[in-house]
Amino acid sequence: MKNVWNEWNQISLVKRILMGLILGIILALVVPNGASWITIFGDLFVGALKAIAPVLVFILVIHAISNHKKGNKTNMKSILLLYAVGTLLAGLVGVLASYLFPVSLTLTSGAEDLTPPSGIMEVLENILFNIVDNPVNALMNANYIGILTWAILFGLALRNAADSTKKMLENFSDAISVLVKWVINFAPIGIMGLVFNAIVTSGLSSLLGYGKLLLVLLGSMFFVALVVNPAIVYFNIRRNPYPLVFTCLKESGLTAFFTRSSAANIPVNMRLCEKLNLDKNTYSISIPLGGNINMGGAAVTISVLTLAAVHTLNIEVDIFTALILIVLSAVSAAGASGVAGGSLLLIPLACSLFGISNDVAMQVVAIGFIIGVLQDSCETALNSSTDVLFTATAEYAKSEK
Repeated sequence: MKNVWNEWNQISLVKRILMGLILGIILALVVPNGASWITIFGDLFVGALKAIAPVLVFILVIHAISNHKKGNKTNMKSILLLYAVGTLLAGLVGVLASYLFPVSLTLTSGAEDLTPPSGIMEVLENILFNIVDNPVNALMNANYIGILTWAILFGLALRNAADSTKKMLENFSDAISVLVKWVINFAPIGIMGLVFNAIVTSGLSSLLGYGKLLLVLLGSMFFVALVVNPAIVYFNIRRNPYPLVFTCLKESGLTAFFTRSSAANIPVNMRLCEKLNLDKNTYSISIPLGGNINMGGAAVTISVLTLAAVHTLNIEVDIFTALILIVLSAVSAAGASGVAGGSLLLIPLACSLFGISNDVAMQVVAIGFIIGVLQDSCETALNSSTDVLFTATAEYAKSEK
């Protein structure tokens, strides 16, 4: 049995995940009602990732900052700039795609119980309150803004600590990294359960009525992932960006697609950064930070669904308003993680720019939830894989200088 396990681990993780994906599809089609217990593997996998991620971020950031020596520069300024540019350009792509391929919606009800933020100030207020959240509460509720803030403060306070204390933090950091590897080794079984559950419970028939909207949304996200992001990478490193782009999509985007959680994908991204030999002092901060503010996929969702409502109501949009929408989509997307419901609940905020009532906007949100099986999966895959992509780009650009 041990030899079989060792042989299994010799196969690359991506190939093992693909095997789990195929097996999940087969089981869902062949025995949809006779193997419902398979879904528990997906729930356990996502639950384990979500459980380990807050502790991982907290310990790694404290360790990285407490051990940072004066004179050793990180790439955080470059990474933050890449995050901002990437999110703005993603919003621009969503707006242009909506102009080129306008979509009209059949508005329905179904989102009455949801409460969107009343304005951009509420989004920013939520972020500020997350920053000053109790550190224990932040860990318990996976509030990554709060976790990052307290980890940075603890790290700064421990910079002058005794070497034995720093060694203890290093040991904890190594131990957490080992636990993450153990959890990720179960990804193939977890993906199998997630795929089985998605096909059995949702299917794809409910999405057919929104085919054009999905094409515009997913087409925009694929364009960002395969054209815009590679262009950004090439501009910075001046060499073929696609090997790095495909590596990030394959090893980060694939798991994010099925877990549909940027938080759950943080351990996966950390492991990929380690595999790419990136600076741990940088990626231990940039990856959890990117999971909160680097939201290109969310910017696409907000801009496309907002303009779908605009086209449905035959509202004229001038260039100046379109530019404001691009900026608003990017800023709102960066605050999406601080709002229950994520990017979809920020659509009413963007709709208010065009005078669209909250009742109508919430009907658009309801449509967003209907197509969320694919929309949210692709959005998360784009967001999460880009965190690693831009972290690696900043480091490679620095080494080229």
